[in-house]
Amino acid sequence: MPSATNIVWHAASVSRERHEALNGHKGLVVWFTGLSGAGKSTIAHALEERLHDQGRHTIVLDGDNVRHGLCSDLGFSESDRRENIRRLGEVSKLFVNAGIITLTAFISPFRQDRQSVRNLIGNDDFIEVYCRCALEVCEQRDVKGLYKRARAGEIPNYTGISSPYEEPEQPEVIVDSDSESLETEVTRILTVVEARIRPQT
Repeated sequence: MPSATNIVWHAASVSRERHEALNGHKGLVVWFTGLSGAGKSTIAHALEERLHDQGRHTIVLDGDNVRHGLCSDLGFSESDRRENIRRLGEVSKLFVNAGIITLTAFISPFRQDRQSVRNLIGNDDFIEVYCRCALEVCEQRDVKGLYKRARAGEIPNYTGISSPYEEPEQPEVIVDSDSESLETEVTRILTVVEARIRPQT
């Protein structure tokens, strides 16, 4: 994709530090990754509820939802998946710079793409959460019947069936969503998030 050459970055007068001081916490990205049906959105929204109850400023970016607007022009080829994650990484960075705790729920199947987002955001502001779940359990949870259609060849490039999922090698948090309770998962992630969002003293 060609880059525009006639643009200049406009520095904001309200800095990230000022946003964070107003919010009372640092901005952060919590990047949920895993197969479809692994519980990414469910856990992300449950975590947001806990953070909201604490008075934290949050947003959840959900993979399906952003494909209704921001990424509605993209399909599911490997190149389109990479562009999808690139855009979402850039959006996440904007929210972090506004001091927002940004929870993202995307399959994001390729390690290189997730690493690119980590590099963009910065290691200190990025928490990767791997929602580990057996494929057969994900298929059992599939109320939309997408896995069944993928196995029948009706949906090409379906992650876990006809397109690979590359497991994270060193995520900050692993949750076994086929065996752990939602409360246990959220509490463990929240502990890691709280340690990162405390303002510097």
